[in-house]
Amino acid sequence: MSESKSLKQTLVGRVTSDKMMKTVTVLVERKVKHPLYDKVVKKSNKLHAHDEKNECKEGDTVEIISARPTSKTKSWEVLRIIERGEIA
Repeated sequence: MSESKSLKQTLVGRVTSDKMMKTVTVLVERKVKHPLYDKVVKKSNKLHAHDEKNECKEGDTVEIISARPTSKTKSWEVLRIIERGEIA
């Protein structure tokens, strides 16, 4: 019984803003089928995630994990950076 199931949810998204201290805004997109028209539609959420080391930059693809609320709008933490964004 060494396997332990994590109850925390993980999501993958793109950093859209890194202007706050220790906080990034992550855009998470998902595809859902419309119930009436059977068309695949993109739905998106913007979530605030805690970035302790301030190492995420705009355009990075990151994995975030649910955590206890850190502030009024922040209840996610950056788990890892999957891919660095292009430097413009």
